[in-house]
Amino acid sequence: MNAIADILTSRLAAIVGSSGVICERDAMTSYETEWRQRYHGKARLVVRPASTEEVVAVVRLCAAEGISIVPQGGNTGLCEGAMPDESGEQVVVSLSRMNQIRNLDPGDFTMTVEAGCVLQMLQEKAAEAGCFFPLSLGAQGSCQIGGNISTNAGGVGVLRYGSTRALVLGLEVVLPDGEIWDGLKSLGKDNTGYDLKQFFIGAEGTLGIVTAASLKLFPKPRDIQTALVALTDLETALPLLRRARATSSDMVTAFEVMPQIAIEFAATYLPGVANPFDKPHAWYALMDLSTSRAGGDLRETMEELLAEAMEAGEAADAVIAGSIVQQRALWRIREELPEAVRKSGAALHHDVSVPTSDVATYIRSTQAAVDATNLGVRCMPFGHLGDGNIHFTIVQPVGVTDDRALYDAEHTLTTLVFDTAVKMRGSFSAEHGIGRIKLDDMDRYKRPVGLDLMRKIKMALDPRNLMNPGKVVRFAKR
Repeated sequence: MNAIADILTSRLAAIVGSSGVICERDAMTSYETEWRQRYHGKARLVVRPASTEEVVAVVRLCAAEGISIVPQGGNTGLCEGAMPDESGEQVVVSLSRMNQIRNLDPGDFTMTVEAGCVLQMLQEKAAEAGCFFPLSLGAQGSCQIGGNISTNAGGVGVLRYGSTRALVLGLEVVLPDGEIWDGLKSLGKDNTGYDLKQFFIGAEGTLGIVTAASLKLFPKPRDIQTALVALTDLETALPLLRRARATSSDMVTAFEVMPQIAIEFAATYLPGVANPFDKPHAWYALMDLSTSRAGGDLRETMEELLAEAMEAGEAADAVIAGSIVQQRALWRIREELPEAVRKSGAALHHDVSVPTSDVATYIRSTQAAVDATNLGVRCMPFGHLGDGNIHFTIVQPVGVTDDRALYDAEHTLTTLVFDTAVKMRGSFSAEHGIGRIKLDDMDRYKRPVGLDLMRKIKMALDPRNLMNPGKVVRFAKR
């Protein structure tokens, strides 16, 4: 470590304490590497403030020295949005020590929390208070709410509760110059001009560091019914969803679709997972109905709609969970599928959305285009049918252990997946964000007027481009 780095470390340690600064190379590895191990950056050091005031001091020091900052939550993203570049000059600001719940008001159905709170902990604390926080992700045991907000995370509950954006009532943000924007309100209505919090939701830390948030809660579900449905075909998934919403008085909380290959991967690579059906089916739907009314008849509702679906030719078979243990077993198949894919070898992960009515057409046409490349790769499209969000995963061919062939074809395959979605007036990024790896896609698919507006917002708030530079949108120098 040179003298200049020593001075910076000492000054930061004076702000956050010596235990709040990490500068040893081995200790920084987890902050420099994304969870799939595909991408690696190099940080100058990692600083872990424990309060908003410490974040302010850290940001002001870095701004004064012209040092760029990379805000980081649980580092569970898929687009390199929370990783440093390879220069070794950027400071990672981890919010993990800011993990307090400042207020939880079950009467008002709100809670105010710090950015480093782990999502699962918030779910549990809300439940203890008789409430429900509906954001649910596969990475909820390690992702942090600040990162969820900064990426506008989606998850399985969007159909009923909306994405993270719909759950945020107010924010506290440290701006690139070290000023605090205090928008930490718990109001359902505030019509006083621009809704400034929306600038920071989904901005991936490029406009400021989210340090706290006021979140919307809901009544705790008292009756949850889960079913895994074997579809007669992919095209019957949407009619089944419509039937479920109508029959249940719109109590559908989640509706996920998966192909047979997803069930096979889960059973092969996830310990304790087995196909709950005696024979394979081409497509499946995983569905939750829920209500906050205790002693309801939701089980009967589920049975009724599935019987109607089978009679109408929408479903071929179904398994209804009879206990919480069985519910968790069914949801493991879907929630841990990305982990099963990771264990299988090389894979390309795409996160797209199209109008719900076009999901089946999109999947069929994209799979045909990928198959036409004759690369022998396997398609595994799965995800949130209810909001049109499909994770179009492409896995290396059977028996191939060399990852390079698939990654060499990444540009060709990704272009096919994205082009088809955009032609259907869809999005090439539904819930994973942009980060660094989709910057070229922003230039390719976003209209110039939209990109220009984003650059103007970035330049207005961060004219020196010190806050998470090189992410979301390319910076236009004045």
